[in-house]
Amino acid sequence: MKNFMRFAETRRVWSGVVSGLAACCVVPVAAQTADAAAAEASPYSLTTHVGLFSEYVFRGISYTQEKPAVQGGADFAHTSGLYLGIWGTNISSKAIQNAVGEIDVYGGYATSVGDFGLDVGLLQFIFPGGRYEGSREDYNTLEAYAAVSWKVFKLKYSHSVTDYFGFNDKSFGTAGNGDSKGSHYIEANAAVPFGDGWAVDLHVGRQTVRHYEDFNFTDYRIGIAKDLGQGWRASLAYIDTNADSTLYTIDGVDTGDSKFLASIVRSF
Repeated sequence: MKNFMRFAETRRVWSGVVSGLAACCVVPVAAQTADAAAAEASPYSLTTHVGLFSEYVFRGISYTQEKPAVQGGADFAHTSGLYLGIWGTNISSKAIQNAVGEIDVYGGYATSVGDFGLDVGLLQFIFPGGRYEGSREDYNTLEAYAAVSWKVFKLKYSHSVTDYFGFNDKSFGTAGNGDSKGSHYIEANAAVPFGDGWAVDLHVGRQTVRHYEDFNFTDYRIGIAKDLGQGWRASLAYIDTNADSTLYTIDGVDTGDSKFLASIVRSF
């Protein structure tokens, strides 16, 4: 899932010391300055970002039928480690039937001790208008997640609390499989910097769909990113999966096939 920034403590420089003050007054003035700076420091932070992508790829699968995507979001965090966020993108109504887009809402708690980090939370996938033809079952999905990190490495586990993107007997017009609650995704990531704003991005993940094992797959990604300054970041990645092409081909497009993903993102 996402790094959450903290506001740095702001400092104000005081000037115009009244002439004639005794030297003994310097220490009280400095103390007052520190108190004022501490009082003005906010425990909250808000970061936003918007980006252009060659397509929308989620866990190795294309959800825009290999067409471009515009994505953006906002994260609101507190120094306690609690955070809330919202993110959105356009998608193909062929990949998610009848949907006009995707909106993700999430919240959780993140903390770190030295080089180690912990992040736990809930993520709600919302697909406005997204419903299966015939059954009218929706795709909306709630996942709980937990991630641990060490330096540039991160391991994350996501667990479906509801049906996984609407997978159930009613949606598929079958009997005996049941629901897909308990589906899960485990992933390992590494973002390795190598100087001058460059970094290598490595990822491998495994999606398991409970009771619908034919839809299980593993995805891989290797990419490179460049920090361009002023909040700009560009990246290029090669992505592939072993998803069954007969199940993941939609309107002639193998959504799980190998692909290159290019992006340019601006953070504020």
